Amino acid sequence: MSKVTPATRALTAAGVAFTVHTYDYDPDAESIGLQAAAALGEDPARVLKTLMALVDGKPVCVVVPSDQEVSMKKLAAAVSGKSAQMMKPPEAERLTGYKVGGISPFGQRRKVGTVIELSALAHDLVYLNGGQRGLQVRLKPSDVKDVTKAVAADVLA
Repeated sequence: MSKVTPATRALTAAGVAFTVHTYDYDPDAESIGLQAAAALGEDPARVLKTLMALVDGKPVCVVVPSDQEVSMKKLAAAVSGKSAQMMKPPEAERLTGYKVGGISPFGQRRKVGTVIELSALAHDLVYLNGGQRGLQVRLKPSDVKDVTKAVAADVLA
């Protein structure tokens, strides 16, 4: 597994301190984020998942704790939209340049607006997908917010 991805290159270019962590990715896991948290021996609240959604038809990247679900109503409101829905996996892969299970908010093929769950900012360090299945990066949640220029909002169901 390569530890250099568009995501790690984007973080390096932004001057962000991060560490890379690998784990055995299970494509059959019921929840990719929870499987990553278990494999890393971390609290699921600190292992964030990256989801791609559409708000009023426009793509939005959403970063939330792996043990939580997104409220589509709250997500739409966070970006001044009316309605939101999850993006279909093939569309998310085309837009981001990453495979589902390896989507990172960093280094996506096309820059889109990002929303980070407010509660994620309370942790000292969080884990996020590093742009490849089985690859996580650990960094400060404030760096996630700064690099992605994310809106911080309560978007949990």
